[in-house]
Amino acid sequence: MTSKSRVLFLLVLLASGAGHADETFPLPTELQRDVDFWVNIFTRYSTDQGVLHDDRNLAIIYQRIDFPDGLDRRGRQRVVKKKREEVRKVLRSLASGKRDNLDTDESRVLALWPSGVSNQTLNTAARHVRYQQGLEDRFRQGLIRAGRWRDYIEQEFRDLAVPIELAALPHVESSYNPDARSHVGASGIWQFTRSTGRRYMRIDHVLDERNDPFVATRAAGKLLAHNYSITGNWPMAITAYNHGLAGVRRAMRKHGDTAYADIIRNYKGRTFGFASRNFYVAFLAAKQVDLNVEQYFPGIVIDQPTDFAEATLQAYIPVIDLTKALGVTPAQLATHNPALQATVWQGSKHLPKGFDIRLPSNLLDGPITDFMAKVPADRWQAKQLPDLFHTIARGDTLSEIAKAYDTRISTLVALNNLGSSHRIRAGQRLRLPAAGPAPVNQARGSAQVAPIEPPVVASAVTAVDESTIFDELTSSIMAGDLVASLLGTIQTALLSDPSDYSIASDTTIEVHPLETLGHYADWLGIRTQRLRDINGLAFRTPVEVGKRIRLELVSVDAKTFEDRRIAYHSAQQDGFFRKNIIMGVTQHVIRSGESIWILSLRKYDVPVWLFRQYNPELDLHNIRPGIVVRFPILASGIQP
Repeated sequence: MTSKSRVLFLLVLLASGAGHADETFPLPTELQRDVDFWVNIFTRYSTDQGVLHDDRNLAIIYQRIDFPDGLDRRGRQRVVKKKREEVRKVLRSLASGKRDNLDTDESRVLALWPSGVSNQTLNTAARHVRYQQGLEDRFRQGLIRAGRWRDYIEQEFRDLAVPIELAALPHVESSYNPDARSHVGASGIWQFTRSTGRRYMRIDHVLDERNDPFVATRAAGKLLAHNYSITGNWPMAITAYNHGLAGVRRAMRKHGDTAYADIIRNYKGRTFGFASRNFYVAFLAAKQVDLNVEQYFPGIVIDQPTDFAEATLQAYIPVIDLTKALGVTPAQLATHNPALQATVWQGSKHLPKGFDIRLPSNLLDGPITDFMAKVPADRWQAKQLPDLFHTIARGDTLSEIAKAYDTRISTLVALNNLGSSHRIRAGQRLRLPAAGPAPVNQARGSAQVAPIEPPVVASAVTAVDESTIFDELTSSIMAGDLVASLLGTIQTALLSDPSDYSIASDTTIEVHPLETLGHYADWLGIRTQRLRDINGLAFRTPVEVGKRIRLELVSVDAKTFEDRRIAYHSAQQDGFFRKNIIMGVTQHVIRSGESIWILSLRKYDVPVWLFRQYNPELDLHNIRPGIVVRFPILASGIQP
């Protein structure tokens, strides 16, 4: 499907409504068994139970496992490992050709497979025995929690022309737990990673809007709408939410745009593992339960949405001054404004200008604006507090930290007496330029900086101090980590980027914006002239965006090249989205004489690489009048 036909298809679909659910979210007969599997996981087995199953044929359940009360995670892992090996042993025995004089376990396992199953199939199955924990109790709690935001989600999705049934996705992602954190750094009910979330939200050391269900919902709707505009159908748009647009586009090119069952069963992308293969069918199962709650969870009582009072901060303000004026505790403010980061509660950052404060109306005796007016004029601040220290999180790099604080790596190295290896570790506190040089008595070569104590919040209305707040938040995060990792949103660094950065089987690649022959030579570990010779390019002839060039894989393999290429684009895009957020999309009909480069950079102020992401099928060398293209609408100048 061409870019123009996809746009026309989207317009027709929007004009006629979302369509019937079975047309919008098709369920091929071949995938019914997979949906049934996930319905059972969501409704029949609790987190104290689970099943050993074949990870390709989900209809084959080898054994149910029930854990005794009080057994810790390691104990459960030992039980699962033992039971899995027992099943594998039986399968290997049957794979040797044994069909007579079977014991009870062998007979039971063989009966799960079709009559006449081959030894090779059973031998392969021995490598595909997987354990899945039950989720019944978490799904139930998720259904209860979802009531707090469901009306809002459905209205946002209607406004974005996104099917409201997609409100079932957080059941798969997080069980609607706003404190959910995954082992890959995804956060909130929609499980955004930092790189993906930054396209639509502010994510830094002051605000992390992934953790606000309201803001994150709007971002999720925009991401899903973007995925749909590229894929042209919801099964692949949903799969892309987990696997990424580039991988989904490769799968569609290989198997067909709507070959859903074939893609889920047979696509062999390098990162298209169990989670990606099962994401759409798990969504269908969650949707089925979500639409038939009384059938699966009779008598369940859903939480009701909170009536919130909201106000936008017109300037910066210390948190203690605002809580004093509102007559609430920091804990209450933190509960209902989960985007605010630890720096605010510690007092090292003010509440940011432009932030929308949210509190339940029943906590206030009048309009929130009346309480805001009680703040003394001298407590409002024109500027944010400067950054003094950064606490390193897992996955942080020195280059990313330098970029985040608009400083140089060499400056951070000098301020913190880092060694030549520039080694840093999670939990370490780095001194930033605003804090000035390190004390002279600090041991040379030590990267550890003496911590500063956060200011004590002394207030008659403060019922819970900050340490208590963070103890509670930390325990919630630890609980949420289990939720988010069960199926797992893999989300690559370039999840929303549909560009294909892979090397084709003929060792060619498509040239993307920001790339040069010098980049390719560096990533390949060869001389630039060698690439010119291979491709017949004269000296100083630039590579053309959209064209293909041939590589030489001698010093590195394909995966190394692709990893280096993706890391480069990830860094470029991450830097851009630290200062820009995508607010929406507009369409433009190309007129005679118009240039994509001039339209992007002058009229819409959008870099060409981002324009390409919204029009990946467009041939930049064949632009004709009448073609409809899409430009993202950006908001820039994010304040600290």
